Amino acid sequence: MNRREMLLATTPLALGARAGTFPDKPIRYICPVAAGGGSDMIARVFSQRWGQLLGQPFVVDNQSGGGGVVACQSTAHAKPDGYTLMQGYVATHGTVPATRTVAYDPIGDFTPIGMIGATPNVLAVTSSLPVDTLAQFVEYARKHPRQINYGSAGSGSLTHLAMELFIQASGASMLHVPYRGIAPAFNDLLGGQIQAMFPGLAATLPYLRAHRVKVLALTGNRRSPLLKGVPTLDEAGFKGFVAAQWYGALGPAQMPADIVARLNQTQVAALNDPALREKLVSCHRSDVVGCAQPSERSARRIAQPIPSVWASDATPRCAPMASADRQMTGDATLALEAVEPMPMTATAFGQYIAAEVQRWSALAKARNIRFDM
Repeated sequence: MNRREMLLATTPLALGARAGTFPDKPIRYICPVAAGGGSDMIARVFSQRWGQLLGQPFVVDNQSGGGGVVACQSTAHAKPDGYTLMQGYVATHGTVPATRTVAYDPIGDFTPIGMIGATPNVLAVTSSLPVDTLAQFVEYARKHPRQINYGSAGSGSLTHLAMELFIQASGASMLHVPYRGIAPAFNDLLGGQIQAMFPGLAATLPYLRAHRVKVLALTGNRRSPLLKGVPTLDEAGFKGFVAAQWYGALGPAQMPADIVARLNQTQVAALNDPALREKLVSCHRSDVVGCAQPSERSARRIAQPIPSVWASDATPRCAPMASADRQMTGDATLALEAVEPMPMTATAFGQYIAAEVQRWSALAKARNIRFDM
């Protein structure tokens, strides 16, 4: 290509024509978890609608490993033409690079496309712990230093760092017990081997409705419609407490601006689709091949809000769960992800990622949290 041809190819008219024809083939959508997980479910449900608006399907490519490192490297090294994207989340572009040395730059190696949505984490305690409010828990933890064991889905995970952030803010002293995933951590929380945890809202709901855990507070800017009686940490006095399981789309660095704009515009349109929003808020894992589906009665019950989690005398007010609901164990058979869509511009999403990396890196440094891959 000579100089004149190069100049013509980069004129606004040429760029507009390129955006007008993009995409003309399927888009590879890398998901950093194995098929069947929560992030995978969101990827498949969301990309289906996104692809309809773009006029080309997304092909979900599950690349698990290293807390998302494998998927991030594949994306970062891909051609920046818009045909390889990934679904990043709080681990890949937040907690993992904050606590480990990784072979990618979570900011410099990627082009932000847009946020998909987020779900809050909750402060859950075993039902036998003699506390019913967040204030009582803080007081109890301070009076019993290092006598409360808290679990996590693994060292450096959001469930780990969220509790460390709480410890830093509250002045409490607790011992960390890392597990290989959230399901075994829940098993020990139910059995009383650990006393507290900061799991995601969706993972907690089946146990909460069975009255086997108490939820004292949740992260996020406002209360969840599923837990109207539970305050946010911010309104309970922990101002600016931010810790959410978020999901968003990214591509390799140096993607053309017109392609990014096309992707973002259709992504926002998809997220504003009422039908898709409903799927993200209360999506069944049966939407993913090979995942169990709860009964219709169970699904309706899970989708209903809990007006008051605990009475003043710590007596549960919500109805008991059906036996089928009690059989739900761990992350693999959750009936919903409770993701709140959060459409935003590509620029705003880039700023969000930068703030996440800075927040978790600062916490990791302050709490001396560092791990080798």
